[in-house]
This record gives sequence, C-alpha cells and structure tokens, in this order.
Amino acid sequence: MSFADEHLTPLVDPGLGNSAYLVDLGDGRALAVDASRDLRALRQAASARGLRVAFAADTHLHADFLSGALQLAHDDGATVLASATGHRAFPHTPLADGDEVDLGGLTLRALATPGHTDEHLSFLLLDGSRELGVFTGGSLIVGSAARPDLLGADRAEELAHAQYRSLRRLATLPDETAVWPTHGAGSFCSAPPGAERTTTIGAQKRANELLAAPDEDAFVARLLGSLGSYPAYFARLGELNRQGPGLIPGEPVLPALTAARVRSLIADGARVVDVRSTAEFAAGHLPGAISIALRDAFATWLGWLLPDDTPLVFVHSPGQDLAELTWQARKIGYDRLAGHLAGGIDAWTAAGGQLETIDLISPREVADRPVVDIRQTMEHTAGHIAGARHIELGTLTARADEVPAGAVLACGHSERAMTAASLLARAGQRHLAVLDGGPADWAAATGRDLEYGA
Repeated sequence: MSFADEHLTPLVDPGLGNSAYLVDLGDGRALAVDASRDLRALRQAASARGLRVAFAADTHLHADFLSGALQLAHDDGATVLASATGHRAFPHTPLADGDEVDLGGLTLRALATPGHTDEHLSFLLLDGSRELGVFTGGSLIVGSAARPDLLGADRAEELAHAQYRSLRRLATLPDETAVWPTHGAGSFCSAPPGAERTTTIGAQKRANELLAAPDEDAFVARLLGSLGSYPAYFARLGELNRQGPGLIPGEPVLPALTAARVRSLIADGARVVDVRSTAEFAAGHLPGAISIALRDAFATWLGWLLPDDTPLVFVHSPGQDLAELTWQARKIGYDRLAGHLAGGIDAWTAAGGQLETIDLISPREVADRPVVDIRQTMEHTAGHIAGARHIELGTLTARADEVPAGAVLACGHSERAMTAASLLARAGQRHLAVLDGGPADWAAATGRDLEYGA
C-alpha cells in the first residue's frame, strides 16, 4: 500500500499523558499499538474508517495502564505482538530483535530497545525498504526518554545505561523517520512538558538534550536527575499486564446504591470516593470520603491514593459521566467498584446521614496561616506561596504529622489540595482549609512575590 499521514491515527489519553496508535493497513484491517484497556476512542476511530483490528502490538509491559491487547484478541480476533522476553502468560506472537511481521503490504520490524523496561521493543514500520516511522513506546520520546526506575531504584542506573544504548540505536535511523512515542507530556513515566507528542529522528537529534549528552555517563546523570515521583499503582500493573488483564464483557455498568446500602458497605470496609467539584465537596460530604474530582487526572490520583483491593463507592453530581468514571478506574486495574450513591448527597441526608465540611478560602483569607504546598517538586520549585511547606500529595498520608494545625492546603487550582485535605480529615485532622486557586492567584490578590526553589 502507499502509506500516508491519514493512515495513522494517534489516540491521546490526556489524563495519563499517553498515546495509542491505530494504523489503517489499507485492506479493512488495522494495527493497534499500545492500546489501553479503555478502548472507546480506538473503537470509535476504527469504526469511522470501517476497520477491524487485526494486530495489537505492545511495546512493553506497561506500568501506568492495563493493556487492551488481550481484549482486542478476544473481541476482534487480533494477533497480539509483544516481546518474547516479556514472558506473557497468554497467547501472543513472541518477537525478538530483528523479527518482522507481514502486515499485508507493510512490515513491522521489532527493535530491542531496553531501558524503560527490560523487555522493551520499538516497532519500525516499513513500506518495502523505506522506514515510515517507529513506535518507540517508552524509549525515545519527545525531548527525553522514559524513566528507567520502575523496576526498582537498585536497577535504575543499569537501565539508564541501557536507555543510552537504545536511544543511540534509534538515532541511526534516517532523519526523516517519524517517531511515534507512547509516553508524552503529562505522563509520570518521565515526559517533559510540551504540546508535541510525535516527532522525527532528525528533530530529536537536534533538540533532545539526552541525545546531545557528550557521553554515556552524562546521559545517565541527566536522565536520573530528571526523575520525579510516580503513582503507587505503577508497582502493580507490569505484572498484571504480563498475566493478562481480565476481560470486560460489554460496557461496564456502575450499580446504583441506596444510602442504606452505602452505609452497610462502609461498615464492611468500603471506601467512599467523592468525584464532585471541590466547591461541592467543601460544602458537604460523607464522613471519611476522599475527594478526587472527576477530570482527566482522575485515574492517576485514584491509583496513587486508594487501594485496589477494597470496594469503592462513588458520590457524584447529576450530569457527571459515570461511564467515564468507570473506564478511568478500569484502565488502571480498579475493578472492585461497588457502585454509586443513587440520588447523591441529597439522598444521603434524606436518609439521616451526616455531612462534614472543609473550608474553601480565597487567597486573601490565607493571611498568616501555615501553608502546605502538595504539588510535585518541579511545580513547587517553579513558584510557591512564601513560606509554604512542601509535602507531595503522594506522600502526604505517611507525613501527616508534619502538617501544622490549621494549615491551608494549596496546589495549582484546588482539586489536589482538596484531595489532600480529605485525606487528612479522614486521618482525624480538623480545622484545615483549602486555597481556592493557586500560588499565582495568591500573588495577584496579595501583591506579594512568590518564592522559588526548594
């Protein structure tokens, strides 16, 4: 076939910062690369082009989402393509370095590119002998390379050296070769900020600071020095993807629960997740509920802060998309979804349920109260409220005793800060407040300068 740009459809997950790809093979069949368990966007794209997914390729054992490859094999009869050294425990075509798969006019060649994971493959898409592009997964990404520490801090340096060799190998491809990474801006797999999600080999040779490193040791130092924290659930999903995620029969449904049933589930150990806005949560919520607003980043914070082996009950507002909530949870392996409180907060209070509140305050109301900035380190050092103590949200539960009495929790807008306050309230802390806004709003309202650095 004659391959053109329109034959490739990137499918971006803005919450996780990742891209999957759908390739039209020109004969009614398609190749899917690094598809998530949430296949809604991919299926919509395939349907719009009249395509059936015949091949599902995974570049590596993903840590940040469950793969949809096994579901595509079950539903569409797709052939799963993956690294032989990944030892996946379900039927697939195991590929080693240099192996090629005939896609019917196009060819997919496996390139061993370890570093992000041990068994990582990149997939070079060929039209005859011409290199069209390379699916680089978590190897070469726009402006960087994906983190090498997901298999443990004790192996990070070893895998960083492997990343050096993998990127140098990819850099030998022709400059015009398109680069189609999985990880992009917003991914905790270590992608820098920026709007671009695809690139070319030539562009990365000119602009990627890692490829500009003068030697291997400098490369390793730069890569390891760029690493921030990452969600706790990353430690679980690689093995779940190796075993094969559970199949989902049809569209998952979140059951409606009465207030009495919710009360019973809580008594048996279920956790309540309130997905409403910060203002709604502040005004009144179930005692012990954790605030995680339903937005693009919902899955990240659910997976970071809540256990995956405990039933979850959700409180939502009218009009919020329960299918979106369910899929965001399912794509990171949260299948124990007990249901949602039918009728919401009104149903809870009508049944005699009590509510708790948290103060949501304006920047001027912060005054001399102690402030705790719960953003990521990079965000904090780029500008924070003067005198703010820094405790990342992901570590807050373990460091709750470091939060001063009467503290104001702050983030970039208010969503994560409300999550932080709800965690602390569940642990028994009272008289907390959440800043409605962020450091820039505080500076504008008070006329005071932000502080920078740690």
